[in-house]
Amino acid sequence: MKLLRWYLLLILLLLPGPLFAADQLSRFDQQVKQWAMECRQQVVEQFELLLTSGRLSVPQLFDTFYIPIPGTDPQKFRTQYDNLSDGVVQPIIDKFLKRDKRLVFVVIVDRNGYLPTHNSRFSRPLTGNSAVDAKANRTKRIFNDRTGLAAARNQKPFLLQRYSRDTGEVMSDLSVPIFIQNRHWGAVRIGYKQK
Repeated sequence: MKLLRWYLLLILLLLPGPLFAADQLSRFDQQVKQWAMECRQQVVEQFELLLTSGRLSVPQLFDTFYIPIPGTDPQKFRTQYDNLSDGVVQPIIDKFLKRDKRLVFVVIVDRNGYLPTHNSRFSRPLTGNSAVDAKANRTKRIFNDRTGLAAARNQKPFLLQRYSRDTGEVMSDLSVPIFIQNRHWGAVRIGYKQK
C-alpha cells in the first residue's frame, strides 16, 4: 500500500499541472518566482526604452506576423522586433540564467509562445542537423505546446507548471506575465530542475 501511495505521488508530480497559489511553492520555487519578477522588470524597462527612443513602435513590438526563416528545422521565424530583442534581452536573460545551476533556461515569449531571443547557450549557430539544432539553437521558435501556451497567455501573477520537455527532461516552468503599456505581451519563463 505504501508503494502504491509513492507511485501515485510520483505520477501527480510528473503530470503537468498549473499552480497559482504562492503557499504551494517550495523555497526554491519562491526564489525562482522572485528572479522571474526581477527579470520581467528589466525586460520591460528595455522595451520601454526602445519604444520611447523611437527605435521600436508598439505595433512592431506586438507583431505576430511570423516570417518563416527558410531551411530551418524545427521551423524558426522572424518578427519586426526580434533583432532588437537579441541585443537588449539576451544579456538580461543570460545574467538571470547564471543565478543557479538548477536553472535550465530563462526566456521571454509573446502571447502565442513565440520566443524571439533565447539564452546564449541555446542560440548556437545552426548546423543543418535538426537533432542537434533542436537542442542547441532553440531561439526564434514558436512554443505553442500546452505548457508553452499556458505560460504565454497566463495573466495571473505567476504560473508554475511541471512537465516533460521535448528533450526528455522533467522540468518546472515558472512564468510571470509581461505587460507593455497596459497590454499583455507575453511572459518571462524560467525552466528549472528541483535538484
